[in-house]
Amino acid sequence: MPACMIQSPIPPRSAPRVAVIVPAYGVAHLVGEALDSLLAQDMQEWECVVIDDGAPDDVAGAVAPYIGDPRITFLSTDNHGVSAARNRAVAATSAPYIALLDGDDLFRPAYLARAADALDGDPEARIVTCNARIFGALPRERYCVSARQGTGDGIRGSLGDVLDRSFNVYIGSAFRRADFDAVGGFDESMTHAEDFDFWVRLMMLGGHALYLDEVLGEYRVRPSSASASNSKMILGNLRVYEKALAALGEGPETGIAHQMIALNHNHLAFEQALARVEGGDTRGLPALRAVYHAEGGPIWMLAFALWWFLPGLAPPMLRWRRHAHTRGGGDGNVPPLGLARPAGMVHS
Repeated sequence: MPACMIQSPIPPRSAPRVAVIVPAYGVAHLVGEALDSLLAQDMQEWECVVIDDGAPDDVAGAVAPYIGDPRITFLSTDNHGVSAARNRAVAATSAPYIALLDGDDLFRPAYLARAADALDGDPEARIVTCNARIFGALPRERYCVSARQGTGDGIRGSLGDVLDRSFNVYIGSAFRRADFDAVGGFDESMTHAEDFDFWVRLMMLGGHALYLDEVLGEYRVRPSSASASNSKMILGNLRVYEKALAALGEGPETGIAHQMIALNHNHLAFEQALARVEGGDTRGLPALRAVYHAEGGPIWMLAFALWWFLPGLAPPMLRWRRHAHTRGGGDGNVPPLGLARPAGMVHS
């Protein structure tokens, strides 16, 4: 029995302020930690749905010790992807606010209270996000936000800020049920970047994203293949921007979307050339260099000079770089050599 379940009596049932959605595909060994962090919240007026989207592991068994708390519901479905899982879980709740907690992540104790109070106090906030500690399978811990958010006051982000990724939206963010309904929830046809797509569509309702300058979450990185996911994530980003262009009228956001499409196409070209060389085909080196031309910086210029004479060194060096930079957890985006990787990639 988890410690929190023993130490914390179940509070009286009251109307929930926040519905916490916990998709738990493949994280049966970790979901108890996520739920313990929920039970430890300063604000106890919440409801939670844990959804097993056809997981290969025993999520039901992992959640069973928590079902005695009437605020926690468990659902099991066939595997239709995380968007469908989240949509079904939201449909089973009633609270006016919704917060996302992936089954391998954690909330810090003040998270729900701070997010709900922020939504109460700012009717123009479409998203309430925060900073979070990134931990797990990475060389050293760091934070989701390490620079000023967006182009405004650093607290309120515009649609343009979210589109150009200068305003980071942490996956464990909160929003209004009414806004979720207005945009139709998560797009179930999206297999990658579905959270980014959802944030953009929320922002297109008007208002702003609101940043709480506190570390209120914990984002766990798990080992995964960065090379297998990067191109898919970039293709997901491209689809988000194409969808946004179809909905945007004339204005600065349209220009931002076009710029980000060009940037992501450049990133995709990098990933394709990188995968080719990492796989041992050094004939891909000219294509890799062409992506960066003079933008690679002195270290990369030296590397390309070395590879000109000793091309066989390129595959192991690039594989090492990939391993050193990988963040895993379904992200794994390795910053292109001299091109800034878009901010705000912790999501989903």
